[in-house]
Amino acid sequence: MKHRLPVRFWVEAALASTSAACLALTAAWPQWLEDIFGLEPDGGNGSTEWGWAIALGVATVVCIASAGRTWKRNSRVSSN
Repeated sequence: MKHRLPVRFWVEAALASTSAACLALTAAWPQWLEDIFGLEPDGGNGSTEWGWAIALGVATVVCIASAGRTWKRNSRVSSN
């Protein structure tokens, strides 16, 4: 019998994709947050962009790892 992947997997995958896309956007266009929201919390020195890039990178890795664990757990259950 084939089991469907749980909603948790799809949420984790969506969060991983979103954070990866924002990370790529930050790498390509570092000023995008400041341009969109009109805020410049770092005074133009770029530290906010580096902080966002690190946070988004960590979030992407965590979400991918969590989705992978959910995938493995679900495949073990479905094979038994």
